[in-house]
Amino acid sequence: MKILICDDHQIVRVGIRQLLQQLPGKVFIEECGDGNEVISKLEKDDFDIVLLDISLPGISGLEVLELIKSKWKSVNVLIISMHPQEQYAIRAIKLGASGYLTKESASEELLIAVKKIVEGGKYISQSLAEQLALYIDNKSILSKHDILSKREYVTMIKLANGKTLQEIGDELLISIKTVSTYRTRVMAKLKFHKNSELTRYCLSNQLI
Repeated sequence: MKILICDDHQIVRVGIRQLLQQLPGKVFIEECGDGNEVISKLEKDDFDIVLLDISLPGISGLEVLELIKSKWKSVNVLIISMHPQEQYAIRAIKLGASGYLTKESASEELLIAVKKIVEGGKYISQSLAEQLALYIDNKSILSKHDILSKREYVTMIKLANGKTLQEIGDELLISIKTVSTYRTRVMAKLKFHKNSELTRYCLSNQLI
């Protein structure tokens, strides 16, 4: 089994590695500290599963997840985050993650989750399953930003972090006109008028 761990804290990577070494059979583990390293390693080698943190320097874990699933659809991704499930789990699953664990529960559930995902399944806790059921049955429980498309969400986060349209276009490899279109859609859907409102909203919802 070949596993790639991505977390910007070395002590966390060491802890996860120690847990993974309890898996039966031969386990090959590599580590990295940011999203660009993940993409670089996937371009050079094949991995059965990527264990990915959300809070990474530079490109966020959710953006990395989207890139992975756009280039390597067969690569399994398990999100391991300090953020509670209700904050990011549904969006991560929508983007193609095979599971979501909080770091608090990782020590108890990690090996079970990895085994299940590598065997072709998904790892979803009972509480997350209930959230997904509610998400499907009742759109009214969604946060305002859950109505955004993938690109609109990414654009919102970058705008909230103070990025210019040019900077966003360069990072996403799209034109300024396209970025402006995404910004217009975000503002209309969230009923905002200024970037400062986006920033306040993202801060209050712990999205940045």
